[in-house]
Amino acid sequence: MIVVGDIINDVLVRPLSAVTTDSDTRAEIIRRPGGSAANLACWLGSLGSPVSFVGRVGHADHAYHCEYMTRFGVDARLAVDWDRETGTIVIIVDADGGRTMLVDRGANLDLTLLDVPVELLEQASVLHLTGYSYFEEGVRAVALALMSSARERGVALSVDPSSVAFLEDVGPERFLSWTAGAQLCFPNRDEAAVLSGCSDPVVGAERLCTYYETVVVTLDGDGAVVARRGSRPVAVPALRVRPVDTTGAGDAFCAGFLDTWLRCPDPVAAAVAGVRVARDAVVRMGARPPAPPAKNLARTI
Repeated sequence: MIVVGDIINDVLVRPLSAVTTDSDTRAEIIRRPGGSAANLACWLGSLGSPVSFVGRVGHADHAYHCEYMTRFGVDARLAVDWDRETGTIVIIVDADGGRTMLVDRGANLDLTLLDVPVELLEQASVLHLTGYSYFEEGVRAVALALMSSARERGVALSVDPSSVAFLEDVGPERFLSWTAGAQLCFPNRDEAAVLSGCSDPVVGAERLCTYYETVVVTLDGDGAVVARRGSRPVAVPALRVRPVDTTGAGDAFCAGFLDTWLRCPDPVAAAVAGVRVARDAVVRMGARPPAPPAKNLARTI
């Protein structure tokens, strides 16, 4: 498995009372490594799947992020950016676990094709990309070139649309044209509605099978809908828990799905596995699984 995309310094903020404008509000503030693609890679590694991750970080964070990902068994191939800092997201978490994100993608925007070792695609079964790799022109060129190389080598393609706001910015037709032909697509409810033009996730999943072989629409506490081209959609129920922080739940779901799908390409069984991993993700702060202990980390973000 090769995952290419964003790696981020997350700053999670949970206000402990109503926010007071122009003054102080007590809050819980936690710093964690994040980024949708990097989160997915760490969840995959924690499940025992062989996975390589390719991304770009500011020079001050390189050793820290490499060591952190290695603790999950991830083969981290991080390019160093000497001009930009590592991307940063401030995530404001509400009382129900929902989140609002303020995004500065930083060094992620300078990813180049030279940052992706050719031998990784030669060894891969699946290439996973997130929507963030398509929303900016420079990184999009890298994503499209990687997709072309993967197809030439018979590597399956997996895509997570990632962001309703950015999908609306670029337009659903353009995103679909860039990613059509991928074997797997993982939109959430809102992303599926934008891409399919339909608010019903079952109908939307069926429509999106025009573009993708298998579409899995995640529905938060309602589970997921699995649609495969030529087959009737199947609903997979959620395992209900009280969420603490839903950041990274979709990444965890994708990891659980792909971990099972790589060994047994049954999308319904894979979605059941994805639901289990997503349940584990939402009961704690942060977007990644608990990190194994390390003797030394280069720095803290």
